[in-house]
Amino acid sequence: MAWVGDMPAPSDRSAAGGVYSVRHHFNVRIPMRDGITLSADIYRPDAPGRFPVVLARTPYNKNSQRAWHYGNFFAKHGYVFVWMDVRGRGDSEGEFVPYRNDARDGYDAIEWLARQPWSTGDVATWGGSYLGRIQWLTALEKPPHLKAMIVHVTPSDPYVEWPTGTPGPMHVCWNRMTDGRVLQYVDKIDWMKVYEHLPLLTMDEAAGFASRHWREDCAHPTLDEWWEPLRYQHRFHEIDLPVLHVSGWYDDEQIGTPLNFAGMVRHAPSERARRGQKLIMGPWGHRVNESRKLGEVDFGPEAVIDLDGYEVRWLDYWLKGIDNGIGEEPPVRLFIMGANRWRDEHEWPLARTKWTKFYLRSGGRANSRFGDGVLSTEPPATDEPPDVYLYDPARPVPFITDPLSSQIGGPDDYSAIETRGDVLVYSTPPLERDVEVTGPVKLVLYASSSAVDTDFMAKLVDVHPNGFCQRLCDGMVRARFREGMHKEVLMEPGKVYRFEIDLWNTAQVFKAGHRIRLEIASSAFPKYDRNLNTGEPLATSTRMVVAENRVWHTPAWPSHLILPIIPE
Repeated sequence: MAWVGDMPAPSDRSAAGGVYSVRHHFNVRIPMRDGITLSADIYRPDAPGRFPVVLARTPYNKNSQRAWHYGNFFAKHGYVFVWMDVRGRGDSEGEFVPYRNDARDGYDAIEWLARQPWSTGDVATWGGSYLGRIQWLTALEKPPHLKAMIVHVTPSDPYVEWPTGTPGPMHVCWNRMTDGRVLQYVDKIDWMKVYEHLPLLTMDEAAGFASRHWREDCAHPTLDEWWEPLRYQHRFHEIDLPVLHVSGWYDDEQIGTPLNFAGMVRHAPSERARRGQKLIMGPWGHRVNESRKLGEVDFGPEAVIDLDGYEVRWLDYWLKGIDNGIGEEPPVRLFIMGANRWRDEHEWPLARTKWTKFYLRSGGRANSRFGDGVLSTEPPATDEPPDVYLYDPARPVPFITDPLSSQIGGPDDYSAIETRGDVLVYSTPPLERDVEVTGPVKLVLYASSSAVDTDFMAKLVDVHPNGFCQRLCDGMVRARFREGMHKEVLMEPGKVYRFEIDLWNTAQVFKAGHRIRLEIASSAFPKYDRNLNTGEPLATSTRMVVAENRVWHTPAWPSHLILPIIPE
C-alpha cells in the first residue's frame, strides 16, 4: 500500500481530491421540536443528486475561517457539510445552557437534514471538544438517520478528568469565553489572579462577570442526578455506531478518547459497531494535528498527517459504501513519542503489555530532585521511613500552563519545580536500553495526612540527559472522594489509606541514558483547585490549614507505580 503523510493513501477519486464545486447557503433556519429555530451554514456539492450529510454543531461560531475550510473541503469531496450554532449561541434562538439541550436538538437537526431533497438520508456527526461530547449525548437519543461519528478530543463524564468535586479553576475562563451569544475576548484578563480567588463559588465575579452555569456546577460536588444529562460513558451498550476517535497525548481531555474507544469495542451492541471503532492518537494538544512542535519538543516530520484525507476515506466507507480497504486496516494508530513514529496496533491497551510495578523507595528524604527517592522493581523488604512534606494551600505547587483554558499543559520542563521541598521525586537510574511505555499509567499510593482532607498528585516524567524533565502524563485524587465521586468521606488524621491515581495515558520511548521519574505533590495549580485541607464545603470555604502529608513504602504499604512496558 502507498502512504501519504504516514496515513493510508486514498484509493478512490473522491478522497484523492475534490471533484465538486461548492454551493453555500448561510443562516438556514432549522426548526426544533419546541418551535425555536437553530441557524446553520450549509456547504453543498454543486451537482445534481443526493449526498450524505456531515453535521457539526458548535458554541464557537459556525461562521469562521475553520468552518469555511472544513465546510468547503468535505463538500468538494461529495458531502453536504452543515455547521450549526447550538441553541442560544451565535445566530440560533433560545438560551445557551451548556450540554443540557444538545441531545434533543441534535436528534431534531439530524432528522431534518435527512429529509432534505439533496440528502441521501445518511448523516454523520463531526467535531471536537464540546462538539465531541454532544455527539455522544445525541447518539443516546438514537436518531434513526445517524450512521457514524467522528469525535475529536472529547470530554469525559463529569469528574473523570477533574475528580475534585469542583469545576477546574480554568473552566471559569471557558464560561467567560462563552458568556452571551458570541465569543468573548478573554486574553487580557489576569486569569492567574482570578484562579487564586476564594471562595470558588464567586470566581466568576473575580473575572468580572456573573455565570449561573459556573455556580450551578459548583453547587454539585458529588456525582448526583444533576450530572446525569451530561453522562454517556456508562451507556456504550446503547450506541450502535461506528466511531472514529481522535486525540493527542497532550490533549488536556485526553483520558476520554482511549476510554471511549475501548468502551465501544467492549460494549457496543452489535459486532458491526464493535468492529467499526478506529483510534488515532498523535503527539498533539487539544488542537489536534496542528504542528510538529509542542513547547520545546519537536516530534519530527511525521507528527502532522493527512487527517482530513483519512476522515474522507472513513466516511466514504461508512456513508457511501465504498470498499476502500479501511475496514480491514488495524483499528488503532498511535504516534510513539521518543521514537517519533506512527505504529498500527490491534487493540487498546496493547495485548502484549507487560504491566510492571516500580516501587517507591527512599531513606525518608525523597523531597525534591536532590533527595534520595528511587523507583525500583524490587519491593521494600523492611520498613523504610516515610517521605514527609508540608502542603500549604497558600503556596501551591505550580502546574505549568498558559493561563487560558484552550490548552492546559504540555511537554513542559519541570526541573525547576522539582527543586521544591513539597515535591517528592522518585527516579530510576539512567536506563541501559530504550524502554517503551505505551498505555494507561496508574499509581497505587499509601499515604496519610494530618488533615481530614487533602490531595495527592502524581506526574510521570522523562528525564533527559541534559536535565530537561519532560512531563508525559499526570493525575490526582482528592482524599474525600477516594471511595468514588458519589459521596464524600473525610480521613482520620494519621491513618494510612490506599489511594489509586489514574495518570491517564502516554506512548513514550524512554531512550537509553534517560531516567523514568515520578513526582508526587499535593497541588497542581491552576490545573486543579487547591484543597484547603479543612474538609469544609469546597465551593464556599476560604479557611486554609497546612497539612503534613506522608508517603509510605513498606512491606505492608508498598506504594508503587504501574507502567505499561511494551517489549521490543
